Amino acid sequence: MPQMLQNVGLTYLVAPPCQYQQKYKQTTMNVAIVGASGAVGQEFLRVLAEREFPIDNLLLFGSKRSAGTTYTFRGKEYTVRELQHGDDFKGVDIVFTSAGAGISKEYAEDITKHGAVMIDNSSAFRMDEDVPLVVPECNAEDALDRPRGIIANPNCTTIMMVVALKAFERLSHIRRIHVSSYQAASGAGQAAMDELYEQYKQVLAGDPVTVEKFAYQLAFNVIPQIDVFQDNGYTKEEMKMYHETKKIMHSDVETSAMCVRVPSLRSHSESIWIETERPISVEEARQAVLDTEGLTLMDNPAEKEYPMPLFLAGKDDVYVGRIRKDLANPNGLTFWIVSDQIRKGAALNAVQIAEYLIKVGNVG
Repeated sequence: MPQMLQNVGLTYLVAPPCQYQQKYKQTTMNVAIVGASGAVGQEFLRVLAEREFPIDNLLLFGSKRSAGTTYTFRGKEYTVRELQHGDDFKGVDIVFTSAGAGISKEYAEDITKHGAVMIDNSSAFRMDEDVPLVVPECNAEDALDRPRGIIANPNCTTIMMVVALKAFERLSHIRRIHVSSYQAASGAGQAAMDELYEQYKQVLAGDPVTVEKFAYQLAFNVIPQIDVFQDNGYTKEEMKMYHETKKIMHSDVETSAMCVRVPSLRSHSESIWIETERPISVEEARQAVLDTEGLTLMDNPAEKEYPMPLFLAGKDDVYVGRIRKDLANPNGLTFWIVSDQIRKGAALNAVQIAEYLIKVGNVG
């Protein structure tokens, strides 16, 4: 039976525990984080500590600006080194990279040449044919075939969506997806969160509003653009969802996305419509969520219980609610999801990939 949890006055159901949180086969891992001072880099440290990841030696790398900064991990202080070309990754087993696509491309050879597995959080390699794009709940086995020693972490909006889609794909093949994302300021980094705070203060004080991180003021607003527009009228963010979903799910599914920036701080939300080969009942869908690793069912409209970003920052799972039949399509189902995009949408997903590799003895 699913476990009942209580959180901020809400009662909801959670699927069985993550299969990767068990004793590790290997307990002497040498781990490095590239981009340790960034939001995702800091989340890596939190996730690795919380999940008791088996680290023997830890190396932190960053830019010249962040070099020399110290961070405490499991009671010990570590100093950030400046990332440079050379043999700094010799003897390292797993490297988590989150310093941008340009850095990942420039240093990939340095990172992998001595046998380290590079789990990359940027967009640098996601669509390369010889680099697996992995969400462990969906396609963990893909991580075993990595000819370049690189595994790509998908885009945050794709990660949270495909974890939910996997539950329904098991019931009936998904033909089409329509999705609108509602993406928090934190998706653009800590500076964007700081700017949103400042904008609210400025608006309420009647002062001029500072706009630097986004095309327009985000406070008291929504902006229907994330990343640059492509020739087909979709943004790069929206096209990531189109291409990455196919690759992760090994599917011919077609995805049409609208990505919107909203004035919340952390955790993204998505409204999703799917068309399946056969109709899926609401009861089937709810049970599928309960049976799927990485999902939590939070769906009790009578009590106004549904996922909201305000309450779900820092949580591991993708939360699913508002499950209902699509009134415009007999084979359609629609639902709402929320997940912390810095956690499951970035650091946690990468750590789960590493956990899987350790579990099956496939590191190095």
